[in-house]
Amino acid sequence: MISSNTNSPRTTAPSFIELGVPAALADSLARDGIETPFPIQTATLPDSMAGRDVLGRGRTGSGKTLAFAIPLVSRLAQGRTAAGHPRGLVLVPTRELANQVLAVIEPLAKASGLTAATIFGGVSQGRQVSALRGGVDILIACPGRLEDLVQQRHCHLDAIDITVLDEADHMADLGFLPGVKRLLDKTPAGRQRLLFSATLDRGVDVLVKRYLANPVTHAVDPVEAPVSAMEHHVFTVSAEDKNAVVAELAAGVGRSVLFTRTKHQAKKLAKQLTAQGIPAVDLHGNLSQAARDRNLAQFKDGSTRVLVATDIAARGIHVDDVTLVVHVDPPAEHKAYLHRSGRTARAGAAGSVVTIATRSQLSEVNTLARQAGIRPIMTSVRVNAVEIAALRGERAAHVTPAPLAPEQPSRQQGRPQRGVPTRSGAPRSTAARSTGSARARIAEPRSGRDGGVAMSESRGSRSSRGRRG
Repeated sequence: MISSNTNSPRTTAPSFIELGVPAALADSLARDGIETPFPIQTATLPDSMAGRDVLGRGRTGSGKTLAFAIPLVSRLAQGRTAAGHPRGLVLVPTRELANQVLAVIEPLAKASGLTAATIFGGVSQGRQVSALRGGVDILIACPGRLEDLVQQRHCHLDAIDITVLDEADHMADLGFLPGVKRLLDKTPAGRQRLLFSATLDRGVDVLVKRYLANPVTHAVDPVEAPVSAMEHHVFTVSAEDKNAVVAELAAGVGRSVLFTRTKHQAKKLAKQLTAQGIPAVDLHGNLSQAARDRNLAQFKDGSTRVLVATDIAARGIHVDDVTLVVHVDPPAEHKAYLHRSGRTARAGAAGSVVTIATRSQLSEVNTLARQAGIRPIMTSVRVNAVEIAALRGERAAHVTPAPLAPEQPSRQQGRPQRGVPTRSGAPRSTAARSTGSARARIAEPRSGRDGGVAMSESRGSRSSRGRRG
């Protein structure tokens, strides 16, 4: 009789059921095609499901959202929620991330008879207040708007049983930590808290020491290490060739995200690509909420293959099958490089990252690469180089851009002045067509409550759910 060796290492990942996930939640995951846990989920779930405080470290795309969504829903499944007194709280830095977290949590919540809602600035608070009055079990919130609603006594945090801080390092970067501390101080002490962050610098370590009780730490990836499935390139170009090289890279049939340093550059580049038969949408802080929703939805549903963005999209945006990330402008620091690049090669998929650099930028790019821990393939290219075609892949068909409606002249005689209303009733500065859509108008910048930089947050589409969170 052959006996099994119980000490031999396990070669297959445990199932969600084996990790302690309730059957109802495991079935909900299976219906979405999620059957095998990711490493961050395998590492953290036994402790978080047991009610322990957990500090999880993992880079973008590692499956952190599902790692905290499961214990969050499981812990709250048996209780009852009073109006205005939610029992679960997830604090996030941006509106895009809030909606993505909701997309992951909502199916699990419904399977357990729970409700979830988002709270963020930049939109009317009426619906958010109505949801709170109806009794929301789980809030996914940006700190600024939540503080507003707490101060107005629409929301009370005295019944919070489990709190999650997601992308804590990004909240620190945006200056949200003082608000986060004020909110955490209003939640009951001794309740479960989970914190997920790529790094522990910029004050995140203070949050851990102050609000987590004997946390179990799980780090499944080296801090700030690039995703191994990425292929990194630096294309050195002349200033004259740069725009044409970028257009060649964006002309493939796969999805690509192009990053610029400024909102003006993102708007301009998306308009130029669309005019060249490469439909592109832009995403940046100067767009209205409706324009951000529309442009991101077009990119997610595949009606547009190219997204031109500022660092607003470097975190929290998960779109399947992004095959190429292009740093049209090298980022200011290496963390931004890693987060931007993380829009591709997600959930185990492969992807390529290209940084466009003029010769005067090479020293800066070499420093970024060294700090990010990568060794990119360095190539000097001209327009139509074979290296460009190799990364772009098959060229997509040319799309004739829709004609723009002619602008209406000002009612005043002479040269129109900035801000003078057109016949449509919109100021001259808003009468131009959106670079992301020939049918949309660009809105003026809007201020927000969330940490003074709410324009860096945007509501994402709920129709597309990240497979792993």
